[in-house]
Amino acid sequence: MENNQNYHDQENRKNILRMREVLTTLPPFCKQFFRGIENQTSARTRLAYAYDVRLFFEFLHEQNSICKKMEIVDYPMELLDQVCREDIEEYMDYLSLYTKDGMEITNDERGKARKLASLRSFYNYYFKNELIRTNPAALVPMPKLHEKEIVRLDPNEVAILLDQVEDGSKLTKNQMRFHNKTKVRDLALLTLLLGTGIRVSECVGLNIEDVDFDNLGIKIRRKGGYEDIVYFGEEVEEALQSYLEERSHVVPVSGHENALFLSIQNRRITVRAVENLVKKYTSLVTSLKKITPHKLRSTYGTTLYQETGDIYLVADVLGHKDVNTTRKHYAAMKDENKRKAAKTIRLREDV
Repeated sequence: MENNQNYHDQENRKNILRMREVLTTLPPFCKQFFRGIENQTSARTRLAYAYDVRLFFEFLHEQNSICKKMEIVDYPMELLDQVCREDIEEYMDYLSLYTKDGMEITNDERGKARKLASLRSFYNYYFKNELIRTNPAALVPMPKLHEKEIVRLDPNEVAILLDQVEDGSKLTKNQMRFHNKTKVRDLALLTLLLGTGIRVSECVGLNIEDVDFDNLGIKIRRKGGYEDIVYFGEEVEEALQSYLEERSHVVPVSGHENALFLSIQNRRITVRAVENLVKKYTSLVTSLKKITPHKLRSTYGTTLYQETGDIYLVADVLGHKDVNTTRKHYAAMKDENKRKAAKTIRLREDV
């Protein structure tokens, strides 16, 4: 049951408990690494590292004849010194396609890069603390990342999307049954995501008291745990007001009274539910683009950058601590604008 203290604190607690479970499946010396990075990382980041480290040990257990002879939990720290660069290169190749719990899993270059980064941090900790003699993870180059085109909704697609949420004309009969119950909520939620660029986790974590209509702002908890105020315009205000009017007649499940957005079961809506909601409506608008809540964030960031040309403003509003993160995502648009400028100027009229 969710208590009313704070959604993000609840999620943090879940991640800490999951982390403890994962640690029971890892060699005991791993605890030292996770204690060592505790002050610089969130519980969610440490959990991601733990899953990645466990996958590496599972690879060794499956592929290495020496490691196969003992259980993962019995691996000694000295094993890290016995792993060589070639082992880690084979691991990177293994990540392209492997089977786990009867399912085939693949990783693209970004997935591989993240897992190698986790392994580098892991090895680096023991190497810097002089607990191991070698650092083979540092010898393996990071996969070359190819620039991905920003997938976003065009302005006309945004308008069609919001119209669909209101009238639902393209929904199936079964979807329409639920649509009548949820359309005011869905419109408020999607308008908020598109009108502020907040993350889906920030959205589902909102409480009613976090909305300030006097200043047209919402108080959110960013990645990293710090609080931030994000401002919204009239369209978001109207959609939220309509939803809160409807929301005032709903009796939430105990422990979910403060949640802004509720599910059909009258509990705080989950990230997965929002992802499904976005997929349902956007598939009615475009079959070529795979739109997720994060792509709605990209849509907002793109529009803001096109309107202002101010990368620092976009970084600030999106809650990027490092403007280079923002620049990396939106730099390609700058080139596009430069090319447009080049084509605009005609030196001589055609004869």
